Amino acid sequence: MPAKQQTEYDCYTNLYIIFTKTTLRMLKSMTGFGRHEQSIGDKTFLVDIKSLNGKQFDLSLKMPAILKPFEFDIRRLLSENLLRGTVDCNISLKDTGTAKPVTINTSLAKAYYQPLADLAATLNLDTSQILSTLIKMPEVITPSSETLTDQEWAQLQTVIGTAIDNINNHRLNEGASLENDLLTRITNIEHWQQEIIKLEPLRQKKIRDGIVKILEERVGKENYDENRLEQELIYYIEKIDISEEQVRLLNHCSYFKTILQEADDSKGKKLSFVLQEVGREINTTGSKAYDSSIQKMVVMMKDELEKAKEQILNVL
Repeated sequence: MPAKQQTEYDCYTNLYIIFTKTTLRMLKSMTGFGRHEQSIGDKTFLVDIKSLNGKQFDLSLKMPAILKPFEFDIRRLLSENLLRGTVDCNISLKDTGTAKPVTINTSLAKAYYQPLADLAATLNLDTSQILSTLIKMPEVITPSSETLTDQEWAQLQTVIGTAIDNINNHRLNEGASLENDLLTRITNIEHWQQEIIKLEPLRQKKIRDGIVKILEERVGKENYDENRLEQELIYYIEKIDISEEQVRLLNHCSYFKTILQEADDSKGKKLSFVLQEVGREINTTGSKAYDSSIQKMVVMMKDELEKAKEQILNVL
């Protein structure tokens, strides 16, 4: 292949990969892990982010004292980009040998020293351990007041952003597996729903034949009004008709698959609500069925629904 055509081919291939990632893998899991390490000036920062499923955004943030002035901004960055889940973020500052994690107040230490030395001499105590006593005195050693410059803070935001990108990529990979499983569950529910529709005419005939048989056995074929029986049968069968439930169930399943293809990052709650509606139609079908074959299929549908509900708990 000529070099020019190869370049065009690679370009279109890359565009296709980007397109498939953004259109076919929009479902995100709440489970993921991201890490990034980078040196900023004389400091080396390591950002670790781990997330699990949760109803809301629940953040546990650990970071060195030097970042305390930026805590609100860091929390906002994580909240806006991770949206939901139980998130643990640990930002650590590696010692490069030039950092100053603490400050020693030399003047205060000298002021403490003389009274302590005089006391030790008065009590005939060993003064060789007086340094260990000095560093424990109030405010002799204090955390460093060193902070990040505006440029360093801008660079740290990039480090945190890269860690967030890494965890979101992990979430997309997990989401692809979740999406495949959820589609399988919904497809199975649709399959059993179609089988129920096939049995519906037979169910109505079985119910009618059963009622007629009971009447003939108990009151005799000549002792009941067939016209009145037909009227009562129509009323009864209308009450236990499940055609509306099947139409709504099919619509809910279709809507569920439509939501999966939406570009919205966070759609776990919406999908969960749709599954609740799916469950409502399945339950109503079961309560109206009065047919052992249909009841078995309802049980199969409920099994698939419960598996889908378990998986949806992990969807962002």
